Amino acid sequence: MCLWALKRESTVHEESRRPLLPTTTRPVGLARVFFRRLHSTHPDPTALLLLLRRRRRPPPPPPPAAAPPSAAKMRPILMKGHERPLTFLRYNRDGDLLFSCAKDHTPTVWFADNGDRLGTYRGHNGAVWSCDVSRDSARLITGSADQTAKLWEVSTGRELFSFRFDAPARSVEFAIGDALAVITTDNFMDHVPTVQVKRIAEDVEDQTEESALVITGIKGRINRAVWGPLNRTIITAGEDATIRIWDSETGKLLKESDKESGHQKTISSLSKSADWSHFITGSLDKSAKLWDTRTLTLIKTYVTERPVNAVDISPTHHTVVLGGGQDAMNVTMTDRRAGKFEAKFYHKILQEEIGGVKGHFGPINALAFNPDGRSFSSGGEDGYVRLHHFDNDYFNIKI
Repeated sequence: MCLWALKRESTVHEESRRPLLPTTTRPVGLARVFFRRLHSTHPDPTALLLLLRRRRRPPPPPPPAAAPPSAAKMRPILMKGHERPLTFLRYNRDGDLLFSCAKDHTPTVWFADNGDRLGTYRGHNGAVWSCDVSRDSARLITGSADQTAKLWEVSTGRELFSFRFDAPARSVEFAIGDALAVITTDNFMDHVPTVQVKRIAEDVEDQTEESALVITGIKGRINRAVWGPLNRTIITAGEDATIRIWDSETGKLLKESDKESGHQKTISSLSKSADWSHFITGSLDKSAKLWDTRTLTLIKTYVTERPVNAVDISPTHHTVVLGGGQDAMNVTMTDRRAGKFEAKFYHKILQEEIGGVKGHFGPINALAFNPDGRSFSSGGEDGYVRLHHFDNDYFNIKI
């Protein structure tokens, strides 16, 4: 039956008898009764029918609630390119490349955004302890247990030059301008530990092994040596738990950390702030300390429950990250929860722990913030590099 065929009290003209809706839309059941009762008073039968059909239709379900920012988990990118434990991580200045060193003799370069491996640098015959990349990302320098420090061409992996020593090369770093590099050597057999400054020639054909400066007299292995502001000083730290600042031209000792307020055990790592005004050290005495670069004044202390192997300072936020864990030789005697292998974040000013990132199955040996402050990487005894992009929770931390 069509709408126009329904009985009305008023007469319908012949020319107006045309269907308003298809026959499949005629009202049925109670809807027909309501339609007949209200038809004479409602001016538009089509609108009335649509109104009735809306009443019969169940309300749509509410849209799912949007997940809060905290619901998005920070998922790491696992980078497997080394066969032995990681020893060091370094980003280039632009933050798009990540360089990793390990005990498997082969430094590796990765895309810092997605963790894709770009290539390796083959030539060392021993564990590679540290590396640094030039400001323009053209050259890489590495220090190795094979008693050499090597210069590489970043883009091709070609070895440019090899500095030879009488002991393992431990720490390496380019100076501002990339015309100098500081290299430390270990105490080995009858050889004492040294800090050596090498001139880096623009043309590799002019490169020599001659040292511009050699510093001796330090007891115990030197684990880290870095340049101070404007290349005027060199800062060293190592097994004797003492931080020293040296004149980079004369080799004269300028300052030494206080033994009472300083570390009580081996200093395993050292990292500078982005503006070089302060630096942080990590120690096996289960603490990390923040120091003034010029005066060597102790600023802050961060206490943790396990030996600290690696530290770094965020370039954009008031946070520092610490990593470590129990001694590697005891890893197989317990699980990762007891070993405390997570990276711990502390508020740089308030010294309070604000979070942690788990995942490694062994001690963390290397940590590095990306220069843009939006991600960080960790390297562990398990041979993995884990790349973490921070979620919104990190940027919205309130204490």
